[in-house]
Amino acid sequence: MPKSEVPSIVWFRRDLRLDDNPALHAAMETGGPVIPVYIREPQHLNVGPLGAAQRWWLHHSLTALAKSLKSAGSGLTLISGKAEDVLVDLARQTGVRMVFVNRAYERHQVDRGIALELKKRDIAVRAFHGQLLQEPHAIRTGAGRAFRVFTPFWNALQKAGEPREPIGPPLKIPSQDHHHRSERLDSWGLLPKKPDWAAGFPAIWTPGEDGAREKLADFIDRKLQDYKHGRDLPSVQATSLLSPHLTHGEISPARIWHATRGMPKTASENVVHFRRELAWRDFCYSLLIEFPELDEKNWDNTFDTFQWGYDAKEFRAWTKGLTGYPIVDAGMRQLWRYGFMHNRVRMITASFLIKDLMIDWRKGEKWFRDTLVDADPANNAANWQWVAGSGADASPFFRIFNPVLQGEKFDPEGDYVREHVPELGNLDRKYIHKPFDAPKNVLDKAGIELGRAYPRPIVDHGLARDRALAAYRARTNPSGPETL
Repeated sequence: MPKSEVPSIVWFRRDLRLDDNPALHAAMETGGPVIPVYIREPQHLNVGPLGAAQRWWLHHSLTALAKSLKSAGSGLTLISGKAEDVLVDLARQTGVRMVFVNRAYERHQVDRGIALELKKRDIAVRAFHGQLLQEPHAIRTGAGRAFRVFTPFWNALQKAGEPREPIGPPLKIPSQDHHHRSERLDSWGLLPKKPDWAAGFPAIWTPGEDGAREKLADFIDRKLQDYKHGRDLPSVQATSLLSPHLTHGEISPARIWHATRGMPKTASENVVHFRRELAWRDFCYSLLIEFPELDEKNWDNTFDTFQWGYDAKEFRAWTKGLTGYPIVDAGMRQLWRYGFMHNRVRMITASFLIKDLMIDWRKGEKWFRDTLVDADPANNAANWQWVAGSGADASPFFRIFNPVLQGEKFDPEGDYVREHVPELGNLDRKYIHKPFDAPKNVLDKAGIELGRAYPRPIVDHGLARDRALAAYRARTNPSGPETL
């Protein structure tokens, strides 16, 4: 066939967008028909949605992507199976000789094997940089290794220059007359049935490119000017809420970065702080590439001898938001209701599980992986290891969050707790973060009976802190404890 008639495949994965999609743009430049494909691969390959919450998101994101493709004169082919088998079979049916894809850094070894298999069948794979601010191999130490501390990484990323200019979406995508066999999205069973635990998700989430654009515009218009301060206050809602859109590739980090250009000088400090958060995501991926077992093994292997405990009742109480510590319970209930938790509260709840309950960070990482709509293969693991003290550039283990002090500092009026733990709604702000210290007459006035309407603390924080430090000292000698 003449070059202009040779079709090519665009393999969508965590890049469910038309805007600023380098693989799609390159396929369009061939001049031939483009076949957009999403492959549901076997779960054991650890690809696709990381958990149940992300399966809900994926269903709606693929629906939105298919609608966008249809508007551009194309369509989305859905197929289940091993990627190399699906791509070879589709290429055989259509005469495809080239597959375009954006790099998925969490699975680069798997993708390398797929590319080799396709090459044996004279099918070329062209991979593009579109999921991070910079290519990971471009931000390295002088010795060519991944940075292990964020600040030098951030400095190096800034020296590398601005991220590439984003590419606009195509208005028209050339397609084949032949309609390819596509599975029905409903047959994939991505949505919960009974009970519908995701019923609250649509209250704050609209999966897809349109939802991502709306979140970005809202953030820049209303939130960015106070981001550095407001992002730590869970009741203020000053964060961008872009993380699930980034995780599923519905918007590119380059698009977000460039959208923050041209802001007033008064916002410059907030812009820098926000961009550092985007860069932290790149940093976590550089760690994952260096250490592919980031979600399974301690980065710092001195933690391999740490003596973790496990109490099934305490773990269950943590997952349900019934620990007796209001700021922890508010976070865990927000997670269950919306598939999301405020970043500051993620650190508090993680610290509580690891250091108050002495439960292995990997159990918490798996729970978040299953329940977060923004669960990210690099960020989730790196952040859990950061709290545990076992990760790169980690908070030291002996930095133990006091859940009462953290609540009083970051939710001083108790608005966040009242929103997510309504049984404490009438409690005086003096005791909203420590109902267990409230006099009986105060509890009676608020209509609270501890142990019935709201649980008593499942552990004593002071005793739990001492226990955690003793376990830590058993494997090393810290410079000293720190209470925050």
